[in-house]
Amino acid sequence: MFFVSVVAAWLLHAGHSAHPLLALAPYLPWPWMLVPAVLALWASMWLRPVWRLMSLASVLLVSGVVMDLALGLADEGDKPLRLMTYNAKVMLASQRPGGMEGLAAEIAAHDPDVLVMQDAGELRHIERSMPGLQASLFGDRNVYLHGQYVVASRLPLHGCHAERLPFPPEQREAHDFVRCEVDGPHGRFTLVNVHFVTPRQGLLAVRRGGLDGLEVWEGNATVRVEQAHALAEALRGIQGPVVVAGDLNAPERTDVVRSLLATGLRDVWSSAGFGYGYTHGHSLRIGLFQSFLRIDHILVSEDIGVRAVKVGGAIASEHRAVIADLLMQRRR
Repeated sequence: MFFVSVVAAWLLHAGHSAHPLLALAPYLPWPWMLVPAVLALWASMWLRPVWRLMSLASVLLVSGVVMDLALGLADEGDKPLRLMTYNAKVMLASQRPGGMEGLAAEIAAHDPDVLVMQDAGELRHIERSMPGLQASLFGDRNVYLHGQYVVASRLPLHGCHAERLPFPPEQREAHDFVRCEVDGPHGRFTLVNVHFVTPRQGLLAVRRGGLDGLEVWEGNATVRVEQAHALAEALRGIQGPVVVAGDLNAPERTDVVRSLLATGLRDVWSSAGFGYGYTHGHSLRIGLFQSFLRIDHILVSEDIGVRAVKVGGAIASEHRAVIADLLMQRRR
């Protein structure tokens, strides 16, 4: 078990662009590897000390490195602002009894100053049969809607607009992200709401075809990396504080998120979170209906502090929300 743990840790921290199998590794349900590791530790109690040490090392490797445990520390600062990102899967929620009420309750429970949502493009259509829907979700916040995106803010919004992301023309889809300027408690900052292409098609190809599906997976993963590179290029041209929030459809230790971190941003969960912060997987049988992927992120520039971060509930959507208490005037 020790050697398996070492190999898993190496796979998850190797260069993911080297081979499609390496790019696939971060999407596997690694938390279930903890079960045999713990059983091996229990069985080693009757063996020599060297086996007990190796079994304990396996448990630590799996629970720490493989499962991507965060042991963050809160920043110090002033001018607090609570921001929430939420892939709400609005269409699916509208098809469940009480689904929209569940989304409204989730937002109200965390009461963010600024809320960004993805997969919410059906709101206008649904409101025709549910008058007052937007008011129940967003209250008196300023609201900007574009395609699948929502930006709802108690603070003034300026210049909200969409910018294109690369996507294969044969797919006949348009991908973009939304950018707004927000009058924050310590001056204006740039807010980006983004949703990269889903890995679902590539993962299904591998699941159904095994190694024969790797070509589809590689193409799918490449599009996601290209979208991240395009966003990173746009971010390098922005002056002042920046917040990027949304469903990146990629764990932090992938080339997708790494390319954004390379612009000088940092992930709020890695910075100030404690635990795993998984946001997706609880609707999937492969994860036994437990969250096992952290693919929804809030990234902030170095001049913004993070006091606390948490994830939301698993009932209202296939994604848990990420809620960060930011400090717009960070002390260092």
